[in-house]
Formats: sequence, C-alpha cells, structure tokens
Amino acid sequence: MDFEHFRLVLNTCPDERTARELGRGLVEAGLAACVNLVPGLISIYRWEGALQEGGEWLLLIKTTAGRLEEIQAWISERHPYSLAEIIAIPLAGGLPAYLDWIAQGTAVAPGPDSASGARS
Repeated sequence: MDFEHFRLVLNTCPDERTARELGRGLVEAGLAACVNLVPGLISIYRWEGALQEGGEWLLLIKTTAGRLEEIQAWISERHPYSLAEIIAIPLAGGLPAYLDWIAQGTAVAPGPDSASGARS
C-alpha cells in the first residue's frame, strides 16, 4: 500500500460552530472521509506585527493527496480567517483497512444512503 497517497490535514477554527460547519461540509462534499474536532487549543502566534494568544478548535482532516487542492480551495472560500491554517502531513503508515476506507470515502461524493461502520 502506498501510504504517501494519504494526508492528515490540520486546520484551526475560532469556535465550535465554525469547526462543525467546516468538518461536516468537508465530509458531505466527499473531500474528507473523516474530520475530528479537537476543542481547547490555545494558539500563540504573531499576526500583523503583534503577539496574539487565543482559544481555537483543531480539525484533523483525513483525506488523500488527490483531494488536497480541492480542500484548500473549499476551506479558503468558507473560513472566517483571512489566512486559514491549512497544513497537510503525508502519512508514514496506517492500518490498511482504515486507509482503504479513507480512499473510498474520498473517491466520489457520498450519496444520501451511504453509511459506514468505520470510526475515526
């Protein structure tokens, strides 16, 4: 199995509502097989010359390399930040059955009757 075909994409959001909307939208559009929403992040960064600190939500987006450009465009169009964090990490390994599930979930946009017992 070619693990390099898969990506874990990181994205931060300002609040739960935004995180849920983006996460659900990515899965509904077939761009991601799964999105985990992680609350409680504290981010410290420099923005427009000033040191900033604030709470955020982290999205862990499971997808394929072939969907990365679409994900970047999709998030950029909908994200409230003027510069959304979108970082893609190639996978070094993973359970082959789970990676197959990611590939299937991102191959085409899922229909209304599609369901899977796979968990994130």
